[in-house]
Amino acid sequence: MTWRATVLTLFPGMFPGPLGASLAGRGLERGLWSLEARDIRAAATDRHRTVDDTPFGGGAGMVLRPDVVDAAVAAAMPEGDARPLVFLTPRGAPLRQSLVRELAAGPGVVALCGRYEGVDQRVVEARGMVEVSVGDYVLSGGELGAMVLLDACVRLLPGVMGAAESAEEESFSAGLLEYPHYTRPAEWAGRRVPEVLLSGHHAEVARWRNQQSEAVTRSRRPDLLTHSRNQDQGRAAAPLHPARSPA
Repeated sequence: MTWRATVLTLFPGMFPGPLGASLAGRGLERGLWSLEARDIRAAATDRHRTVDDTPFGGGAGMVLRPDVVDAAVAAAMPEGDARPLVFLTPRGAPLRQSLVRELAAGPGVVALCGRYEGVDQRVVEARGMVEVSVGDYVLSGGELGAMVLLDACVRLLPGVMGAAESAEEESFSAGLLEYPHYTRPAEWAGRRVPEVLLSGHHAEVARWRNQQSEAVTRSRRPDLLTHSRNQDQGRAAAPLHPARSPA
């Protein structure tokens, strides 16, 4: 069954964008996954197609209305749609490879792209949205975050990547950053490739790569080591929940 991605956005013209090129684009052409971008404004009911309003309690900016967002979700996810509903927002849990693998192994995903100051919290809770952030920074909207999420998932789909083992040895797959890579020439600008990589001793190469991964991770992302230990102790990330209709 084709892995299905639906994006709810105020700017459907932004898609497929980069997702139409390279691995993701070829997979899209071959039918390994599908992409539908739906305009949230289509769910608005007034003649001005209003989707936002001022926040209760005051403050700058506007907030996407719960009734409009809910109607957009309902139109995109008919009864029985088992795909999780992911809301791209800076306040979400960090996007990790473990979540990417979980999404890629399922039937697909529905991605809601936030805009303005965000989305009314009531519809976020009522629909059981999974709030996800792609980094500790703020973008103009969730569209770029949705592209990051979808690209990360699509490359793991069967048939998209040329060598399945490539996905198993890259950064984050084992909770570590990836080891450094080298290719020809063996000596360049006075710099030589580490001798162990030229030895032909596969066990020693594997040991060296693991040591390098641990060292790079400890230096650049020690938080990953802590996260990995926490998961080993049973503190895994919150599970995905399929979207549900408001009570």
